[in-house]
Amino acid sequence: MLHKSADELANLYAEEGLHEFPFGGLPPLKGREEVRAAYRVTWSETPAEVERVRMVALHATADPEVVVVEQQTDVTVAGNPITVPGLLVLRVRDGRIVHTRDYMDSSAISRVRAAV
Repeated sequence: MLHKSADELANLYAEEGLHEFPFGGLPPLKGREEVRAAYRVTWSETPAEVERVRMVALHATADPEVVVVEQQTDVTVAGNPITVPGLLVLRVRDGRIVHTRDYMDSSAISRVRAAV
């Protein structure tokens, strides 16, 4: 996110990885190449600049493949600082992400879009 590098992000995923946005109203991204393509477009079109990603908490689960990450992403849009809280539920197998459920604060996303 810091580098807006779709390649760096996609390379974290298994070939058949799935990235879902349960609250975002966005279609799921199916497979590493769809993750790469979607983020390449998204990050190339947004004027929002990610300043910092802060991990608030990392939670282990009873399933050794699953972790829950609470984070806050500080972005700047047209000189306006905005913090976007989020929660990721990640399933990692053999060192690659096989499933992400990406819960972003939709009101913060609305503020980012309005600042553009």
